[in-house]
Amino acid sequence: MTQPLHSRPPRVLGAGEKVQLTDPKGRMHTFVLAPGEHFHTNKGLISHDDIIGRTEGIIVANTGGIDFQVFRPRYEDFVLSMPRGAAVVYPKDSGLIVTLGDIFPGATVVEAGVGSGALSMALLRAVGPNGSVHSFELREEFATIAAGNIADFFDGEPDNWAVTVGDLAQTLPQTFGPGSVDRVVLDMLTPWNTLEAVSEALTPGGIVIAYVATVPQLSRFVEALRATGRFAEPESMEAMVRGWHVDGLAVRPDHRMIAHTGFLIMARRMADGISPLEKKKRPQGATAAAEDVASWTEPEVTEAAIGTRTAHGKKLRRVMREAGRRLRTEPGGSAEAQPTDVTDSPTGTSTGPKEDR
Repeated sequence: MTQPLHSRPPRVLGAGEKVQLTDPKGRMHTFVLAPGEHFHTNKGLISHDDIIGRTEGIIVANTGGIDFQVFRPRYEDFVLSMPRGAAVVYPKDSGLIVTLGDIFPGATVVEAGVGSGALSMALLRAVGPNGSVHSFELREEFATIAAGNIADFFDGEPDNWAVTVGDLAQTLPQTFGPGSVDRVVLDMLTPWNTLEAVSEALTPGGIVIAYVATVPQLSRFVEALRATGRFAEPESMEAMVRGWHVDGLAVRPDHRMIAHTGFLIMARRMADGISPLEKKKRPQGATAAAEDVASWTEPEVTEAAIGTRTAHGKKLRRVMREAGRRLRTEPGGSAEAQPTDVTDSPTGTSTGPKEDR
C-alpha cells in the first residue's frame, strides 16, 4: 500500500525574528525584523516589510539594486554573531561533544563553565524537551550573558535549563544526588579539581567530557582521571576543519582553516567498586625527573597563562546589555531595527573563531 505523502506549509519570517542577508560578495548581515524599519547598507536600504511574511530562501534588492539572499541564521551563524563575554566553544567542537559524548534525548546533562551560552544551546537541542541541562558558572556576569543569549536563541528561556552561580566542586553535590547525572561537560581552567564531585554525580556508564585549550591541561586532566580509578581509559582528540575552494577546475584547499581551538577528553564512569582495566603500554626508558613533573603540574592555570580572551570592564557591561536585548523590547517596537552584528567574515566563509579573526 502506498504511504501518503507528508507535507507542511513553509514557516514564514515574522517580526522579531533574526534574519541573515548575504550579498553577492558573500558578506553576511544579521538583524532583527521590525515592521516599518529599514536595514541600511552603504549602497541602499532594504525594507523589513519586504521580508516579513515571506519564506526563507528569497532574494530581496536594496534601493541601489543590489540583491541579497535571505535565510534564518544557522546555529553557527548565531554563535559567531551573538554578544559574548567569554570565548565560545566553537561549533566544530560542540558537534563532537554532542555526538561522541552521546548526548541523547531525555538526558540529564551538567555543564560547568557556561561562558556565553554557545555550548548550552547545542546541549539543549540535543537533550530535547524531555531532557535537562544544568549549567554551573563561577562568574555571575557570564551567567547573565549566557541567559540572554540562550533566551534569544530559543525565543525565551527554556524550561529545561537552569544555571547556578558557584564552584561546581562545591555546588554539584548540593544540586544532584549520587548517580543522577548522565553526562558532565567541563569547559573550565582546572577540570581535574572537580573529579570527586563529578564521579559521585555520574551514573555508571555516564560520560565526562572536558574541553581544554593547552597541552598541560590535557595531560593533567587525563592523569587525574586515571588516578581516580573510577573511569575507563580516557580518549583525547582535537578537530581541525579545512574548507575547500571549488570553482570549475580551480579546486584547492582554502588558504586559511579552522585549526586548533581546544582539546576534548572523554571518559566513562565505571560501576562502583569496579576498577578499570589497565592499558597495556610499553615500558618507558626513564622515569620523569621531579623537576620536570613540577614544571608541568605546579604552575597556576589562569586565563592569562593559557591566552584566553574575555571581556572586561566597559565592554563586558555592554555585552551584558546586548545579550537577550531582542526579547526585552516591546513587541513590534523599533529598538531592534539596527543590525545586532554585521559579519561572520569578510568573505562570508567561516575561517575560525570570531575572537581569532
